[in-house]
Amino acid sequence: MVQRVAVIGAGPCGLTSVKACLDEGMVPTCFESSDDLGGLWKFKNPTEPASIYFRMYAEHFNLLKYIRFQTLVKSVKQRPDFSRTGQWEVVTENKGGQEERHVFDAVICCSGHYTYPNLPLKNFPGIETFEGKYFHSWDYKGPEDMHGKRVVVIGIGNSGSDIAVEGSKVAEQVYLSTRRGAWIVTQVSDNGLPLDINYNTRFVHILFQLLPINIFNWYGEKKYNAMYDHTMYGLKPTHRLLSQIPVFNDELPYRILSGAVIIKPNVKEIQGSTVVFDDGSVVEKVDMIVFATGYNYDFPYLPSSALYKSGHRVGLYKHIIPPNLEHPTLAIVGFIHALGAIMVQAEMQVRWATRVFKGHVQLPSNQAMIKAVEKDTKDIQKNYFVSKLTPLQVDFVSYMDDLAGEIGVRPSLLWLFFTDYPLFKRVLWGPVTSYQYRLTGPGKWEGARKAIFTQFDRMYQPLKTRQLVQQEPSTVGRLIKLSLTLMAGVAAAYYVHLCNPTAVSTLLSSFHRQTV
Repeated sequence: MVQRVAVIGAGPCGLTSVKACLDEGMVPTCFESSDDLGGLWKFKNPTEPASIYFRMYAEHFNLLKYIRFQTLVKSVKQRPDFSRTGQWEVVTENKGGQEERHVFDAVICCSGHYTYPNLPLKNFPGIETFEGKYFHSWDYKGPEDMHGKRVVVIGIGNSGSDIAVEGSKVAEQVYLSTRRGAWIVTQVSDNGLPLDINYNTRFVHILFQLLPINIFNWYGEKKYNAMYDHTMYGLKPTHRLLSQIPVFNDELPYRILSGAVIIKPNVKEIQGSTVVFDDGSVVEKVDMIVFATGYNYDFPYLPSSALYKSGHRVGLYKHIIPPNLEHPTLAIVGFIHALGAIMVQAEMQVRWATRVFKGHVQLPSNQAMIKAVEKDTKDIQKNYFVSKLTPLQVDFVSYMDDLAGEIGVRPSLLWLFFTDYPLFKRVLWGPVTSYQYRLTGPGKWEGARKAIFTQFDRMYQPLKTRQLVQQEPSTVGRLIKLSLTLMAGVAAAYYVHLCNPTAVSTLLSSFHRQTV
């Protein structure tokens, strides 16, 4: 039985992993190379503590005593008797340089995929002649050094866009260089709500299952082009909206419109302080170049034999477990992209992984897992724009529900429709949050239902600085929403009927007996 588990990294994925191990009755030991919590989410400033959210989480669940700070994991390898025990030997090095060897029944890797900056200088001829300062976005701490300077930011991902916007407020001029362009999406969405609150819902997910993806591409592109024409702004990419995680930035279009940020194509070459772009345009007297060119991912402490390669990627069953091991006692958590918070997904991943470790979730054969991994790779390559620098992209709701279904914690819309209609409406229309996976099954929390009913109250609370009289929705509006809700219930019943024809009749019979 798996009892002792090594957790590598004390960021959000590592903290949820420690908690999940404790929930399953296992003893975790978390190794963190820095002196504090947070991982990538901790600003690299020795005078600032970890994010208050992570500190409160760790203290509330009493996790700190399981974390060994300033301890570097040098290697993780299978023990000689791995085929019999599934155990791992972990070699660590503390602050003083002393090595220790440990034996664990399982290992959870939470070291992240934003650890090794990708700085492809060979792709930029003449960079060695540049007379100013250049660095990767990993080393960016603030715009202080940009005051009054001419700056070129290479890469229009979220980091590049944020740096360009922030720098443009103090720099003489910022140029944002992009090869392919990007869809720019506002974080503030309909009715002023965060984007994922509005669209990471089960109702939207049901629509995704029923309608062609190009309908949503068309709708989303039309919506964001109506806000600012991506072609006019020089932003329009070659890929469709839902083929890649978009850039979330509420300010970039305004900075472009004001001229503070100028969009440029790919950099062709660098000649001293002059930058030449693919379209032949030239920017002179450049003082600084920021390479927001992504990250390479690696697990240098793992033996190559422990990981399965699918194309140019690390292939993982359910994007968690290497499919080629004799024993499924190694998990990689957080190695995914999705339109949603990584914390929520990491929690679900590690809840599933610890249940695998304990033997409560039975995995298929290695051959079947490898076949599933290869299918995932082909599907991702078909549906998304991918590069070798990014981990596997998943659909937020589908992925969460898939793992939850295997654990036994996925909420049943059909059951809620007949047994708890008020909760059904909130689970259908509201955001898919962790509370929904605490309503039933392993890890059930008695406060989950109340948390779902009050989650919008907590979100609205900081905004209630001026009290207003709230108007009740119109009768027509209520009727429309009721009709859509009933349609969703019918759609859920139809979906269950396709998967299990007897389930619907059984549930209806039970409902009839309760009401007679």
